[in-house]
Amino acid sequence: MEPNRPTDTPSQMPRSATAGPGQPLVIPVIEEQAVINREVVESGRVRLAKTVHEREELLEIPLQHEEVLVERVPVNQFVADGAATPGLRYDGDTTIIPVLREVVVTRLLVVEEIRVTKRTQTTMLTQPITLRHEEMHIERNPAAGAAPGPASAE
Repeated sequence: MEPNRPTDTPSQMPRSATAGPGQPLVIPVIEEQAVINREVVESGRVRLAKTVHEREELLEIPLQHEEVLVERVPVNQFVADGAATPGLRYDGDTTIIPVLREVVVTRLLVVEEIRVTKRTQTTMLTQPITLRHEEMHIERNPAAGAAPGPASAE
């Protein structure tokens, strides 16, 4: 029922509402109901644009590499009778590896030693790289026929 519509007048009531003596009086009960509808209305549009900026920058990068120095040192000494066979040993950063040869007299002769030294070196490398950053642009447009709203800060 419409909200502003006047209620039924007694002349519009059914005849049973104006019943005579001895007859039950019937009174209609009226109820209003609200009907709510929703619809999508465009209130504005937004356009987003992204700009990518690039810049070159030079970076200094420390690089490390290891070098191995191999040195052959002649020794030519017999191992004493009954002495242990010389084995691998270290002198600081240097690893000393004895090289042995068996000779006919069945004595061991240290022919030479190989000395292996490992060194770490650091060098600086300048490498150009490209850095990027993005910037967003926002454009707000009211919908066609829509009342302009308050301006918003971006």
